Amino acid sequence: MAETHVLFVEDDDVIREATQLALERVGFTVTAMPDGLRGLEAFRARRPDIALLDVMVPGLDGVSLCRRIRDESTVPVIMLSARADSIDVVLGLEAGADDYVTKPFDGAVLVARIRAVLRRFGHAAGPDARSAGDGGGAADGGGRLAFGDVEIDTEGMEVRRAGEPVALTPTEMRLLLEFSAAPGTVLSRDRLLERVWDYGWGGDTRVVDVHVQRLRTKIGQDRIETVRGFGYKLRP
Repeated sequence: MAETHVLFVEDDDVIREATQLALERVGFTVTAMPDGLRGLEAFRARRPDIALLDVMVPGLDGVSLCRRIRDESTVPVIMLSARADSIDVVLGLEAGADDYVTKPFDGAVLVARIRAVLRRFGHAAGPDARSAGDGGGAADGGGRLAFGDVEIDTEGMEVRRAGEPVALTPTEMRLLLEFSAAPGTVLSRDRLLERVWDYGWGGDTRVVDVHVQRLRTKIGQDRIETVRGFGYKLRP
């Protein structure tokens, strides 16, 4: 089985070298770059399995680098931010990042988060996807669901809106499948964190909020309803 290849972009020499060693120690192959421009070159040349991007790097900052990567690929992206309460977190998620980790971080925590992201990306068509057909949407019996003008092929992992293909990241797809498995049912942010992000612990609900907003822009703002104080639900 091929080793997982991680692209790590971090300008602090000590953090970059220590983190690279920690990741290689548990079996990852790591390409480490000190700035965003070289990070983009390495991404295009090596096509890693996952990218870890520090927000504040020279040349091309981490948020801009994330946007460039997302324009070309659905590879999972984790942002690294030194300030948990800063706007950097939201900007990174809006740029297409799948998750973020706050610095300073424990190496074991970072490894756990990487593995959680890789698990859900590697199983985007797994049990959660198969169960989506049990929801209340109109189904044609062939793994397809319809909610208004939105059609979901749960076997081919494709989504169409008004007949046109909709490009979703794997995280957005898993989020949509979670909603489609229980249309009309309010899903709490904590449940979505557990089911979509594989968090076995309390996480930052901003991750959920930003991804819901991104999903709304792609399938329709009125398709997913906010239920204040409780969470979100998919309109059947």
